[in-house]
Amino acid sequence: MKPVFRLASALLLAASLSSAWALELNIGYQKSAINLASLKAQGVLEQRLKPLGVEVKWFEFQAGPPILEAMNAGSVSLGMTGDSPPIFAQSAGAEIVYIGQEPAKPESSAILVPAGSSIRTLADLKGKKIAFTKGSSAHYLTVSALQKAGLSYTDIQPVYLSPSEARAALERGSVDAWTIWDPYYAAAQRAGGVRVLATGQGLTSNNTFYLAARKFARANPKVIDVVFKALTENDRQLAGEVKKVAATLSGYTGLDAGVYETMLERHPSYRVDYLTPAVLREQQKIADTFHGLGLIPRPIQVHEAAWRPGR
Repeated sequence: MKPVFRLASALLLAASLSSAWALELNIGYQKSAINLASLKAQGVLEQRLKPLGVEVKWFEFQAGPPILEAMNAGSVSLGMTGDSPPIFAQSAGAEIVYIGQEPAKPESSAILVPAGSSIRTLADLKGKKIAFTKGSSAHYLTVSALQKAGLSYTDIQPVYLSPSEARAALERGSVDAWTIWDPYYAAAQRAGGVRVLATGQGLTSNNTFYLAARKFARANPKVIDVVFKALTENDRQLAGEVKKVAATLSGYTGLDAGVYETMLERHPSYRVDYLTPAVLREQQKIADTFHGLGLIPRPIQVHEAAWRPGR
C-alpha cells in the first residue's frame, strides 16, 4: 500500500472511531445510589443508550456535594444526591436541574453516638462535636434536630468530614456524634459500638434527587428520558429481589451484602417521579433554613431548577 493510501485509511479509521459515540453521559454516583448502582451492575443504560450513540461512563464519589461540584465543572452530566447538596450548589450559581425524585426515606439517616455515650436526648448535643459532611443531607438533619431540641447551630461544634473520616473520628472519640445516611449508617450499625440517638423520622423527609447539568438536559432530553424510565422500571426489581440485588451491589462496592439488605428494607420504594409541588416546598424550606443560618451565600428559588421534558 502506498503511503498516501495508508494515510487515507488511517484518517478514515480515526474518523470512524471518533464518530462511534456521538455523546458521553458521565454519571456521578455514590454507594447510597442503589438505583443507579443496580443499573450500572446490569449494564442497562449502556444497552438502552447505545442505539442513540451515547457512551456511558461512571464516576464514584463519597457524597453528593462533590458530585455537583463535578457537574458544575462540566465533568459529570447526571448524578444522584440527597436534599441539601443541590441547594448549596444552586446558591453558589451552579447550572443544575432536578430531573427526578424518589419517595421520602426518613429512616435511612440518623445521628449516631458511641454505645456508651452519656448523650441521651437531642438537647444533650449542646456543646458537643458533631461530625457530618458539609452541604449534605446529614447537614440538614443535624440542623433540624437542633431546632427540635430548642438549640441553635452555634450551640454545637460542627466538624465537617467525609463519611469515612467521620466514622473514624467517632470510633477514636474525636467527635461526640455523627450524622450519616445509608449505607454508611447501616454499616456502622452492623459493626456495633454505636447507638441511634435519632433517625430522620419527624425531622426530615431525607429526599433523594436525580440532577443533571442544565445545558446537558436541554440539549439531550431523549437521554434524560431513557435514564428516567430505566430508574423507575428498576424499582420493581429492587423491591422484589432484595437478597439478589444486595449481593450484586456488594460485589461492585465492597460493602457487605447485609448492609444493602438493611438499606433496601428501610427504603422500600425507588420509583422515580418528577418533582411534586409538595417536595418543592420542602426543598424551599431547607433552602430558607440554610440561608437564615448564613450557611449558603444567597437566597434561592428552588422551583427555578425544576425540570420537565419540554421546559
